[in-house]
Amino acid sequence: MTPNRILNWEGCNNVRDLGGLNASDGYQTRWGTIVRSDHPAKLTADGWSALYAHGIRTIISLRTHGMDKDMPDTASRYADIVSIRVDIEDVTDIVFAEKWGSSDLWCTPLYFQDALSRWPERHAAALKAIAQAQPGGVLIHCKRGVDRTGIITLLLLALAGVSPDDIVADYELSIDPVREELLAGEHTTTRETILSSLASLDIENYLLSGGLTQTDLDALRTRLVESK
Repeated sequence: MTPNRILNWEGCNNVRDLGGLNASDGYQTRWGTIVRSDHPAKLTADGWSALYAHGIRTIISLRTHGMDKDMPDTASRYADIVSIRVDIEDVTDIVFAEKWGSSDLWCTPLYFQDALSRWPERHAAALKAIAQAQPGGVLIHCKRGVDRTGIITLLLLALAGVSPDDIVADYELSIDPVREELLAGEHTTTRETILSSLASLDIENYLLSGGLTQTDLDALRTRLVESK
């Protein structure tokens, strides 16, 4: 992991560039292409200036359908930054809500496999928005920049061919002191749960089944990776 992947955007505290990671076939992830963060509505004016100077021109807000408590995305921003909302989860799914909605485990990666199996179309829609984004960097975010953002980051890095160990290490940079305690109560760890999600994931077939085309996959890889 490269320390300067972590970005200091005043107001947010969980911002990092997904560039500089070793990918498949001698490639690496591009710098300045995808940034993950907590909610940009918390940014100060200086934070917005840093975001813009980093090259971000598209912001994709990863939301939960049916959840009224999500922080509203009402922050002011530069006129040429495009904002896109994608609902990657659905709390009106009764089975999901009963299993996770009343549980603290919804704020851990233990729910990733269930979410991935339920909503390939929703997750693919988020990646399609990235593939079709205007030129410039793309910011993906949720409220804390941990789990919804973590799922989409997992898919992006898996598609790029980043190793499972590095995907886990990226997620673990989103520090949550309570997470390991909650997972220990379920006799598992962050590392074990994410590796389990990745082991069961055929990334290309998953995204194609969710509605992406081969053209979309090629566009994502072009955006995501470059030669070392």
